Amino acid sequence: MTKKELVEAVINAENLSKAQSERIITLMFEEIAKGLKNGEEVAIANFGKFSVSKREARQGINPLTKEKITIAASNSAKFKQAKQLKESLN
Repeated sequence: MTKKELVEAVINAENLSKAQSERIITLMFEEIAKGLKNGEEVAIANFGKFSVSKREARQGINPLTKEKITIAASNSAKFKQAKQLKESLN
């Protein structure tokens, strides 16, 4: 499902204008991203929890030159589904 399809679903479910629906969906994603950038977990009841996964710097090998390289530390978004969501999918 795309963002456009989410907007259409909100329009159909709540009788809102396209502009209102787009704004709601955009704000929701912006707030989730803002929470993650601030190091917070974002929990949505019966859906799941977004969090930041921190990966330490590590050694790797350049596949072309075979020389050792240092891979910088990085952060990425992580999602853990709620039990209710998991059960509804099976």
